Parts: sequence; structure tokens; C-alpha cells
Amino acid sequence: MILFADAVLVVHALIALFIVGGLAAIWVGSALGWDWVRHRLFRLAHLFAIGLVSALSVLGVACPLTVLEDWLRNDSVGAQGFIQRWVSRLLYFEAPVWVFTLAYVVFALAVLLTWLRVPPRRRT
Repeated sequence: MILFADAVLVVHALIALFIVGGLAAIWVGSALGWDWVRHRLFRLAHLFAIGLVSALSVLGVACPLTVLEDWLRNDSVGAQGFIQRWVSRLLYFEAPVWVFTLAYVVFALAVLLTWLRVPPRRRT
């Protein structure tokens, strides 16, 4: 089960990287003329991802990936493995819930404003 929990943790980290790195890529790519940052599917996936995170947080619903990882680790005993230790340090922080909710909502608004400022292009 630990292997599956580690896999969920890595997927969770990759989604977080997609959300945060995606916004940076859109702005940098826009400035450098990269066409892929304006592809509608990429932008919809990015907007959906942060929209889902924000909505879950505002509604007080725990992230399904966190719940799944906790469930998979529940039966495990022993020290953390390499993947869990390092990815967890990058992904999880100690702060009040409202701090995360505010951060997610502000980030979602930044993504939405980016959609307006750097709109995706229609296929030609």
C-alpha cells in the first residue's frame, strides 16, 4: 500500500506543479511568443484544476488525493520512505485552513485574469 500511497503523493505534487508552473509558463510563454501556452485545451485544463482546488477548499471538502493517500497509508507502519519524505515537504505546510482557502481563491482569480489578459487562441 505504501507504493500506491507514494504514487498518489507524486501525482498530487505533479498536479500542484501543473497549477503553479502553468501560470508561470503562460506569462513567460506569452512574452516569448510560445504558441502552446495559448492552446485552449491546456488553458481549460489549467483553469479547471485550480477552479476545482478552490471550490473544494471554499466548500470545506478535503482534497480527494489527500484523503486517498491518507487511507492508503493508514495501515502502514514505520518510517517515511524517500519519496514521501521529500514530496511531502514540498507539498504540505502547517497553516490555518483559511490561509490555504484564501491562497487558492486568489490564485484562481489570477488564473482567470490571465485568461482575460492572455486569452487562448481559437484553432485556425
